[in-house]
Amino acid sequence: MFGWIVGWMIRRSVRRLNEGDIKPLLRSYADDVHFVFPGESSWAADIHGKGELEAWLRRFVKAGLQLAPEEIVVAGWLPWSIAVCVKATDRVLGPDGHTVYENRGVIFGEIVWGKIKSYEVFLDTQKVVGLDEYEAAHGVALDAQSNAVEAHDA
Repeated sequence: MFGWIVGWMIRRSVRRLNEGDIKPLLRSYADDVHFVFPGESSWAADIHGKGELEAWLRRFVKAGLQLAPEEIVVAGWLPWSIAVCVKATDRVLGPDGHTVYENRGVIFGEIVWGKIKSYEVFLDTQKVVGLDEYEAAHGVALDAQSNAVEAHDA
């Protein structure tokens, strides 16, 4: 039963993230959350704390990324120690509706006392470099200071 509740909360938070609302996801984080996104792309991150992670999530939304959880596995019975694994696909659609980026991966996390304490993403990092290239070719630039994405007029 507890695993079902955790899965429901994750799906709800992801649905809201896909709609552009990061607040439910932020509320689920511990203040000192640790997030790792691998690779050499502009998306790569080793973040400590909600504030830094909020900026990363705002960029995720602004870039138009859509996350689709396919399977959620929850292990642990105790509220102070739960492991969560989410198999998911993320994608970006271009203005004409065709897929310009798609990747499959796994997110592995730890929930402590009902808050996400840490999580790490495992995916094809070369495809993420391809997303950087797409953004650069279409006038989207990353502001490295704030992780904000801004489109430039041609």
